Amino acid sequence: MTLHPARTLAEEIARAIGAHGQWKARLRAAIASGELDVPVASIQVDDQCAFGRWLHGNSLADSERDHDHHEIVARLHADFHQIAARVAELALAGNKVEAQQLMDLDGEFTHASAKLTLAMMTWKHALAGELVEG
Repeated sequence: MTLHPARTLAEEIARAIGAHGQWKARLRAAIASGELDVPVASIQVDDQCAFGRWLHGNSLADSERDHDHHEIVARLHADFHQIAARVAELALAGNKVEAQQLMDLDGEFTHASAKLTLAMMTWKHALAGELVEG
């Protein structure tokens, strides 16, 4: 019976990786247009997106919430939202060059996104190992 929650956890992580990857395109569009359909204040907090609501919600078992992977992903997820909000704020203010620098290959957004994705993949792979071992 313990397999179902772990599969759900792995599925949520996989969905989150995809959803957070889409932010790159949304922010690039905001830089180009100076418009965004989400308020910066909503982007800045890490519990407004589907993954954040799940990560901070009641659906995780205490054993999953107490796991190191959860703590790392939660911290990196919050960091991701902070830098995404900074990009959005700059884009909406017309500071295209600064916003684009954060999005560049060596920019803060790219680094934050990569760290979050790696941490989520590590958590997902750890779950797969637990499923195989358990």
